Amino acid sequence: MININMDKARDIHRDKIRQARNPKLAAKDVEFQRALETGADTSAIVAAKQALRDAPASAAIEAATTPDELKASWNAELLGDSPY
Repeated sequence: MININMDKARDIHRDKIRQARNPKLAAKDVEFQRALETGADTSAIVAAKQALRDAPASAAIEAATTPDELKASWNAELLGDSPY
């Protein structure tokens, strides 16, 4: 029987989230700058950036007790396609 170290699996999962979110954060930074330059409302951009920053701390990651639950915690709407 294979035992999965869920603590290590959670760390790897969080690293994958960070890899997926970094280009999205950079794009939001550009979007934010453009909004500032035009005087547009930035509240939606700020909220999206915060959601990306909070993604590795999702409660679903810590609550996952199996690899399948951990994979299911991937927020495809926020992060894009799952790497799994």
